[in-house]
Amino acid sequence: AVAMFTGKADCPYYAKAELLADYLQTNLPNFRVHKITQHPDKWEQWLHDICETNGWEYRQCPIIWRELLDRGGKGQLLGGLNDFLEYAQQYYGVTSMMLSEEMLHIAEENLQAHLELVKEDEEIKSLIKPVQIWITSASVPICYHLIPLLANGEVFGMTTEISIHLLDTEQFKEVLRGIVMEAEDMAFPLLRSISEHTKIDQAFIDADIIIVLDDVLLNLEVQSLENYIREVSEICQVYAPLIEKNAKSEVKVISSGKTFANLKATMLSTYGPSIRPENIIAISTSWESAAKAMLARKLNTSTAGVKDVIVWGNITGSNYIDLSHAKLYGYDSAIRGPPNFQRPLLNMIYDSEWIHSEFLSAQSTLSSRMSRCRGMLAAHAVATVLRYWYHGSPPEEIISVGILSEGQFCIPEGIIFSMPVRFQNGNWEVMTELEINETTQKVLGRLSHELVQEKLVALKEINEMHPYEAE
Repeated sequence: AVAMFTGKADCPYYAKAELLADYLQTNLPNFRVHKITQHPDKWEQWLHDICETNGWEYRQCPIIWRELLDRGGKGQLLGGLNDFLEYAQQYYGVTSMMLSEEMLHIAEENLQAHLELVKEDEEIKSLIKPVQIWITSASVPICYHLIPLLANGEVFGMTTEISIHLLDTEQFKEVLRGIVMEAEDMAFPLLRSISEHTKIDQAFIDADIIIVLDDVLLNLEVQSLENYIREVSEICQVYAPLIEKNAKSEVKVISSGKTFANLKATMLSTYGPSIRPENIIAISTSWESAAKAMLARKLNTSTAGVKDVIVWGNITGSNYIDLSHAKLYGYDSAIRGPPNFQRPLLNMIYDSEWIHSEFLSAQSTLSSRMSRCRGMLAAHAVATVLRYWYHGSPPEEIISVGILSEGQFCIPEGIIFSMPVRFQNGNWEVMTELEINETTQKVLGRLSHELVQEKLVALKEINEMHPYEAE
């Protein structure tokens, strides 16, 4: 027979019982013990389930029973600590003289040891169960640059394996096959598998992360903006139900690309109401880093020293780069300080005319540059935000992300709007404590109006095409 011991990791009575059991096992040749330590938060449910299964009436800690290995059956319930002490005294003439103080001390050690084992278990499971990443429109250059960034361990950690699933239409099957073969040949230690998919009904199975890269080739001389908006909305109307059906409940959905980044995220949230709204974001880090680079060139300093540039609004449309909170670190000037010494960036640009004319007008230049980029910048932006999401963003640093508005900064609810956030403990929070001036507030109002209108057009186009579904 085997004596089964189960109890809360922090229970002193469980500590006393298991130490007595260890003594018996060491000194008696035929006495065997199997211990199952439970986390305090899971104990009540576990006890209920084991008693339900075996038909026992018992509600204390610990619970001890004998498993009759050669006879089968549910086992013989012995009871709790007092029952076991009586059993050990009656059958083996052994008892425990452990004091209460010792019991509490050992119980505390048990809890710490259990928590360490749980953590170690989770790390092992992360290797056994890789993070499932799906990338749509995977034939685009962004995806090609993104794969090495995801697979090298810097985003999710050096102990977390990943599986990448590339999704695109049948016409790009050979392109996907080529990407898969090249990624396999690179032999990334953390890339468990990479595969191509062209059947839409099988999309997003078990997805932990979905990166949406679908774009439309904007040419307003060929068709109207409304038609392009309808195309984007139709794509999201296909994706959203599949995400709800096939992906994991906590799936993170990231919208990127060169066109309609906000709208894609907004429509995925609209057509996928069971997807957690806070898990759908649009990436605006490309604008943020490009603006920092431009400012660093003006100041003849390193881009690493430029912090807290905020991107407001429509990431791939009308947006506003706000420097009112921007800071400069490590600037080589007459005033020096420790490494964390910083100054307001606007105070360091003495040519105020440059800010109001060249920099603001240069946003169109930045937009043009990013529309021509081959995907490296956007891929880096996606990887950076994912790393922040999983491991936290730099303390006290502002990160711009397109998230579903809940009325922060007087922005209308229900639209994906780029605004300042911080990432911490696997979540993000809007930095509502930031003060914005009257000029910025007026700009936000205009940008909000544009995004609201874009959403209304998308819903109108779809409703006109599918009136019965809309009802």
